[in-house]
Amino acid sequence: MGSRLVVAGGGPAGMMAGLLFARAGVETLVVEKHGDFLRDFRGDTVHPSTIELFDELGLAEALLAREHDMVTDVSASVGGRRYRVADLTHLPVRHKFMMMMPQWHFLDFVRDAASRWPAFALRMESEVVGLTETGGRVDGVRLADGETIPADLVIAADGRGSILREAAGLPREDLGAPIDVFWFRVPKPRTAHNETMGRFAPGTVIAMIDRGDYWQCAFVFAKGGADRIRAEGLDAFRTRVALAEPEIAGSLEAIASWDDVKLLSVSLDRLTRWHRPGLLAIGDAAHAMSPVGGVGINLAIQDAVAAANILAGPMARGAPVDGLLGKVQARRMLPVRVIQGLQRAVHAGVLGPTLDATAQMEAPFALRLIGRCPLLQRIPARIVGLGVRREHVRSPAVNV
Repeated sequence: MGSRLVVAGGGPAGMMAGLLFARAGVETLVVEKHGDFLRDFRGDTVHPSTIELFDELGLAEALLAREHDMVTDVSASVGGRRYRVADLTHLPVRHKFMMMMPQWHFLDFVRDAASRWPAFALRMESEVVGLTETGGRVDGVRLADGETIPADLVIAADGRGSILREAAGLPREDLGAPIDVFWFRVPKPRTAHNETMGRFAPGTVIAMIDRGDYWQCAFVFAKGGADRIRAEGLDAFRTRVALAEPEIAGSLEAIASWDDVKLLSVSLDRLTRWHRPGLLAIGDAAHAMSPVGGVGINLAIQDAVAAANILAGPMARGAPVDGLLGKVQARRMLPVRVIQGLQRAVHAGVLGPTLDATAQMEAPFALRLIGRCPLLQRIPARIVGLGVRREHVRSPAVNV
């Protein structure tokens, strides 16, 4: 048995890291503060690059056997006209689609897969609130109940509000996010084809995720505007949604109170240093992404794969890895910079003008061009579906 790894956070980055390190024979404990994975307002997209990773692990067919919807193209509706933005059917991978799967089902699957490895353990309802150190080196975590858990390495995968990155004093660069989001759901009839898409109307942007018998909706608005929208009243909010998307107007009574509308305060930031001796941050803890493109999960999982590729083998042999932590950041910083740069461009060039209710509602030239040229639709498909500097599983596996 190799060195002990403690992963703080049971989201996509943390669970994937738990699976890969345990698979390599590293004694691994994932610590999650909640009692289950059932959080309704999380991303649902499992990208082609992620499906390919599970294919490399021999787990793709089992993943695809779980209930999901397939998305082969992504569209946007602007001013009542629909434009196809991305066509995934030409991607150079085996699985040329995105899976729409509630994140709690995905995390359940990863947990089940990881549990095949004797080195894997998961503790739920255990909140990590701090770090332990010896001689300036992180050597464990502290739980809310006062318990401490020793570790040869701690991976901070505790999300965009990461407690551990703050406790470790890791420097953060705030890139500024001009939007926030209200999440809510409304019922819908099931359709043969998944209809997930974005709706753009004067002053309003709504991302609509097709979850079969209901829409999971993300209502985008200018940052800091939540109290103003609430003050206008629930009826005014429902009216605004109905004007942007008349097809769901008859279902909006499902929003019975503001309790049915959850606020997501959007962040766009990244650590300028992801590590210190004994600690590595990955996923949202290292780089909070905008919801634009739904790529945060993909980036988080790719971080976990890169971390395991670089660190799991040496840890399994009992070798120190502090000197290797910077290689994870060096490997992953380029994709983070590129994707965040593209998200900022969408914020400024698409969302900002649309949220200005006084501006004329017209699809940006780039969107109109892509919509008219199927060949160009392969470019955003590649960026969203495969990302930048795609990772492959290179970490070792022990026999079970």
